[in-house]
Amino acid sequence: MIYVLLTVFLGAKGIYAQSQLEKEFTKQEENIGTLGLINRKLKDFVNSLMTDEDTLLVYAREQGYASPRERFVRIVGLGVNQQNITDPGTVVIAAEPQYTPNWIFTVIAFCAGLTIFIPAVIFDLLNLWHER
Repeated sequence: MIYVLLTVFLGAKGIYAQSQLEKEFTKQEENIGTLGLINRKLKDFVNSLMTDEDTLLVYAREQGYASPRERFVRIVGLGVNQQNITDPGTVVIAAEPQYTPNWIFTVIAFCAGLTIFIPAVIFDLLNLWHER
């Protein structure tokens, strides 16, 4: 009974490990949502660079490619050599759930059984000794 209770609450597939996995799942879902937002922002930015000349002009000047007196001519189809514009997100590594190994539960249950069994045997032996 002790082994079963310990395994259900603290074991590898127990309630405590399950709650840890649910927290990690929530953290991963939040990270996926954040990466989706970053992805949409990057797609919008690339789209505006490819279609809007004013955006291209401002971005090129921010990057130091041109002075205010220079004009830009866009040549389409040569490929894009783009640096990171924004943070591409962070890698979130799922943590392993913390649990107690089953052999510890076995030892605890065995010791608990001995603490019940040994006094019972001693009590029975004392009763037999008093009856004689």
